[in-house]
Amino acid sequence: MSQKSIDIMHARDLRKTTLKQNIFKVLGLGGVYLFLFIMALIVLFPFYWMLISSVKSLTEYRAQVPTLWPRIIMLGNYVEAFTAANLGRLFLNTLYVGLVSTLLSLFITIITTFAFARLEFKGKNLLFGALLATMMIPGELFTITNYITVSDFGWINTYTVLIVPFLVSVFYIYLLRQNFMQIPSELYLAAKVDGTSDWKYLWKVMVPLALPTLISITILKMMGSWNSYIWPRLVANDEAHRLVTNGLRNAFTDTSGDVNYPVQMAAVALVSAPLFLVFVFLRKYIMAGVSRSGIKG
Repeated sequence: MSQKSIDIMHARDLRKTTLKQNIFKVLGLGGVYLFLFIMALIVLFPFYWMLISSVKSLTEYRAQVPTLWPRIIMLGNYVEAFTAANLGRLFLNTLYVGLVSTLLSLFITIITTFAFARLEFKGKNLLFGALLATMMIPGELFTITNYITVSDFGWINTYTVLIVPFLVSVFYIYLLRQNFMQIPSELYLAAKVDGTSDWKYLWKVMVPLALPTLISITILKMMGSWNSYIWPRLVANDEAHRLVTNGLRNAFTDTSGDVNYPVQMAAVALVSAPLFLVFVFLRKYIMAGVSRSGIKG
């Protein structure tokens, strides 16, 4: 067999191998996209069902055969939901609790993190390890003891009981500490040589450099306050201090126990809209803050 024939056979085998590799690559990529498409449908379908249910009539919602698109679009459900649940007051209560708790929690997190990241004192690592250990304890275990404590303080049905118990977050302290540790110690030593106080160095140097992480913490804290349900329902369930999550629980139930589900779905859609917009427009800050906190160097 001539060398030319051998080269032709090798070229043919190479083309076959390349073709097989391309086919497997396309099939693998197609399988990945198909899996992602199916998972996206599973995740998005509840939101789609919430939206179409919010514009259905109660009769159509209770039909034996559910419809994937409303026969008549009832936009009046949103108006009824806003007035029936007094969403204006619920939004103001939740916004007030969220803003105050977020600002205070952010301040406490910053000064606590600075102590663990830059200051030197005896037992610092042991204390920080003990704080991290508390993250392994489920928060539900503290519910009864926290309730007894705030009840003894006379805080039931006040804004204080919604704000104070959750001002300290070990997770946020850990997240910000990782970011503070990335700032070179030489900057701190140089600032001390120039006579800069720790307080000024914290707010003039460290806070601006850690701004992406602080924005992430702010967003996450606001979202947590907005979604809080068990604790507000337990300690502040009166009309004056009720938040959006527990305010929607029985707002659409009449005296006979019948629930107007389309109107309730409309209220849920209104409450979910702010969080959806926050994630859509500010997701890059959340991702940037978390990724910066996870990189040391």
